[in-house]
Amino acid sequence: MKGDDLIAPEGTRDLLFDECVARNEAEDRLREIFTAHGYSEVITPALEFYDVFNNKTRSFRQEDMYKLTDGKGRLMVMRPDSTMPIARIVATRLRDGVFPLKLFCSQNIYRCNPKMAGRDDEFMQSGIEIIGGDEKRSDLEALSLAAQVLNSCSSDDVRLEIGDNTFYKVLLEKLDIDDEETVRSLIESKNTPQLKEFIKDSVGSVTEKHRYADILLQLPTLFGGAEVFSKAEKLFAGTPLADRLSEFRATFDSLSRLETEDRINVDLGLVNKAEYYTGIVFRGYIEEYGQAVLSGGRYDTLIGSFGADDMPAVGFAVNVNAIAAANLRSNKSAKAKHAQVLVFACDADLIEGSSHCSKLIASGISAE
Repeated sequence: MKGDDLIAPEGTRDLLFDECVARNEAEDRLREIFTAHGYSEVITPALEFYDVFNNKTRSFRQEDMYKLTDGKGRLMVMRPDSTMPIARIVATRLRDGVFPLKLFCSQNIYRCNPKMAGRDDEFMQSGIEIIGGDEKRSDLEALSLAAQVLNSCSSDDVRLEIGDNTFYKVLLEKLDIDDEETVRSLIESKNTPQLKEFIKDSVGSVTEKHRYADILLQLPTLFGGAEVFSKAEKLFAGTPLADRLSEFRATFDSLSRLETEDRINVDLGLVNKAEYYTGIVFRGYIEEYGQAVLSGGRYDTLIGSFGADDMPAVGFAVNVNAIAAANLRSNKSAKAKHAQVLVFACDADLIEGSSHCSKLIASGISAE
């Protein structure tokens, strides 16, 4: 279309000067945290085969991915996620490695978002994965590291919300509900009236399902601090959810000893959209940004879907662009620097002027 050569595509934008500094600063800070905790960096291709992100056990919606074909006509996508490519690497090139593996990556992600949704289609994402570690230890390490990442942001108010996909998935199974997408959307938006109608239509008059239907209906209300557990214990008593709740509370109590409890919220209605999550899920927020800047969870069956044995795994990803934008808005990021010295040289002295600049730069002084 005429004029398209003058603008960036919808969902993308040019970053200039201070914006570049802010993003690099945020990325460098995350890299320092991850390497200090013993994580090794990996980089995956921006181009991946479509099959990496779409099969029976791992699925990104087709409309959420940028697609193209390679020289052989095979369907490719621009990487919409880093966890699945890392799972592919672990199942293939690292399958004989020494576990647990502690990996991190920092790379651009590409997703087709609804227009006018206020979300970038291209953004920098940094994150960690713990593969093959003990579940309790790994969950606590991932949550603690997520809290440290949030605390490292230039924000006065940060919050980490934690939940567990197990409750949600067990309830869907008990109620024999196939339309997971609708239920997830209603729970996440805490739309209790419509959720009640949907459950009523799905369950009907099957008496033995009413107990689980009531629990599912109340999931969106199980949000807050440690007091949530008392309400949930009464609600889950005598069901398969009770034991998992005890394990989840133990993780919360351990995390509360490491981090300030008033920065941690429990949300048993936190149901991550990614289908591969199998246990604990969490999101992180900072005051200057209206959406989650961090998200993650446990995914014990993902690596097995690439042909290797299933193995426990947990991780999270951070939207670096979001943190950088928040730091810019709050004037808490560095500014683009200009040369310290300006060297003047007339046409006849260009060589001498250039040589003098080089000497200044070699001595640690920026010059132009």
